[in-house]
Amino acid sequence: MFSELVAKNRSYRGYNEERKISEKELFEILDDARLVGSAANRQPVKYYISNDKTEVDEILKLTKWGGALPELHLPKFGTHPTAFVIMLQDTDIQPNTQAVLIDVGIAAQTLLLSATEKGLGGLMIRNFGLQPLTELLNLPENLVPIMVIALGEPAEKVKLVDIPKDGNINYYRDESGTHFVPKRRLEDIVIDKNH
Repeated sequence: MFSELVAKNRSYRGYNEERKISEKELFEILDDARLVGSAANRQPVKYYISNDKTEVDEILKLTKWGGALPELHLPKFGTHPTAFVIMLQDTDIQPNTQAVLIDVGIAAQTLLLSATEKGLGGLMIRNFGLQPLTELLNLPENLVPIMVIALGEPAEKVKLVDIPKDGNINYYRDESGTHFVPKRRLEDIVIDKNH
């Protein structure tokens, strides 16, 4: 069911390193992502895929994870992703980054839903070293990294909870490592016609 797929598609920060992701699986995931809507149908998003362990490790070094939990140094050793998809803005097609970000959001969510259907999970990352990543991937000037998506088989439990009465939206972990994500309730996000 779609609702179950959406609920299962969480931001995972720990993976089973034994579960490798094949190039075929990556292409299947991207084939789903390429079909989504695009502003003015310009389709300026390109993709760089990596499932080579050496390269994945180098990409990982250029990313920062779990800003609300800096004391945990995520991902923990032994729970690194086994693949990355780098979403790129082709500035020859669309030079306006703000316009491209809409396409990136739509495609990234679709990509992760497709991965979830395959028993995988991921994490959208916007906190990365732009210039070092561009150099590592040897990208031409017109292809600008705009989002990094880590992929792997989730090795952690993520649980959705209602935002507490104090309104704290920060995610947190308990002593067993379960990751809790506070979400607003449906009645809190739908505006009453009578205000």
